[in-house]
Amino acid sequence: KFGFPLDDDVIFPAIEKAINSPYINFLGFHFHVGSQLHNNESHLKALKISLKLIKDTIDKYNYVTQELNVGGGFGIRYTDADDKKPYAYFLDPMMAEIEEFSKRMNIKRPEIVIEPGRSIVGEAGITLYTIGTIKDIEGIRKYVSVDGGMTDNIRPALYQAKYECVIADKASQPSTDLVTISGKCCESGDILIRDAYIPLAERGDILAIFSTGAYGYAMASNYNKNPFPATVLVKEGKSEVIVKRQTYEHMIANEVIPKSLV
Repeated sequence: KFGFPLDDDVIFPAIEKAINSPYINFLGFHFHVGSQLHNNESHLKALKISLKLIKDTIDKYNYVTQELNVGGGFGIRYTDADDKKPYAYFLDPMMAEIEEFSKRMNIKRPEIVIEPGRSIVGEAGITLYTIGTIKDIEGIRKYVSVDGGMTDNIRPALYQAKYECVIADKASQPSTDLVTISGKCCESGDILIRDAYIPLAERGDILAIFSTGAYGYAMASNYNKNPFPATVLVKEGKSEVIVKRQTYEHMIANEVIPKSLV
């Protein structure tokens, strides 16, 4: 939904306007082709289009752009189904093509920008929940409820994102019990993981969901007046709080009762 259409009568007037504007320092072009990608085909296709735009800009306006942003979208591992690729898989073929293009055009290679985002922090995060009510509907489904849900991780409800989990205090036990991990909100969509195999769960167990380092805290909400959980940095056997647990007082600090209602 962002960016410019590539129709000549749209993109080139926009480029010309940017070049001539006293308010804009037109550095170059930027594309972003998707998220959680495990194939470089779309990056390479977008790169060809961008390099042609660089050439057309030189030919039409005698203007050499200085920067090319090739976006991100580099996928991480959420489940065994994710075929995670190294950065080199995406970047090496693009850099080779950019270098060859720059030599052919006899221009300085543009500065290359990437947006690694999720791929840096996604797998670094683990969310810990305490298991509460367990509801076994015989022959239909067994629900294991936790003290969080869509308020701290909206991705499963928003676009059916998949995750894997383990009961942290029973990690060495066989995972033979088929369950659905449900959140605490009064919403049918507040399901964190559907059909997960875990050890036999009990109230008070600690459930760990992996790869929650991206788009968890950043997309959290106070829906149903649930406070944000704390975020803890763990390194080399030490732990430090980097985001404090939200209190109810903090959550409602900006709420005001009008005098007319008192």
